[in-house]
Amino acid sequence: MKLPIFQIDAFANEIFQGNPAAVVPLQEWLPDDTMQAIAMENNLSETAFFVPTRAGFEIRWFTPIMEVDLCGHATLATAHAIFEEGSYPKTHITLGSRSGQLTVRKKDQLLELDFPIDEIHPIEHPESLIQGIGAKPKACFMGKTDYLFIYDKQEQIEQLAPDFGLLAQTKSRGIIATAPGKNVDFVSRFFAPGAGIDEDPVTGSAHTTLVPFWAKQLGKEKLSAQQLSARGGQLQCTLLGKRVLIAGKAKTFLRGEIFLDEK
Repeated sequence: MKLPIFQIDAFANEIFQGNPAAVVPLQEWLPDDTMQAIAMENNLSETAFFVPTRAGFEIRWFTPIMEVDLCGHATLATAHAIFEEGSYPKTHITLGSRSGQLTVRKKDQLLELDFPIDEIHPIEHPESLIQGIGAKPKACFMGKTDYLFIYDKQEQIEQLAPDFGLLAQTKSRGIIATAPGKNVDFVSRFFAPGAGIDEDPVTGSAHTTLVPFWAKQLGKEKLSAQQLSARGGQLQCTLLGKRVLIAGKAKTFLRGEIFLDEK
């Protein structure tokens, strides 16, 4: 059995930037263990699989070790594959997922994700995670799947040097560290060693948590964001009530085929 596969750099203006994701188009779902094995073999932070439906498409996301409920950059990469590699004629895509219905729209040179916001609540400082991340935040919150640590300055985010062994012990998906930005509204980094990703280059889904927080803090609905990983990424975000619009570019790096033994 041969399957097409694309590797696409999401939230990137050119290749070797942003966050690479693998995208595998399917006509019907493979067994879960086969999709997990493909994601492990790819060894990228996310591999997205999608199938066509009457309403549009359905999408699922896998890290090298687990399936996740939502992934922004792999959704952006999937939309790029559908539009550019599949010559999809419409200007928007509807995707059914474990996080409900998602929409991606073409807007000039950008692809814009339409995701549900994450609801957060304040928590006491989790000492083991603060020891793991290496710097005490001024405030801590918990969302559906991630911790949110707030810092005062961009330099504090840049200087974080986490102990990933300690962070891997958390039961959450990951830890978002954020602060006001120098040249953008806010900056962030995202650590998820418990999900098989020490540091994610650009995390679209984390911005469903970040955007509502910073929109309230800054008193504005349109925000510019930068993720301060080694590869880095730029995002344009808009808060619309209970939804977040997250826009960026994507570039195809690789086209290939997967060869599976039929059993």
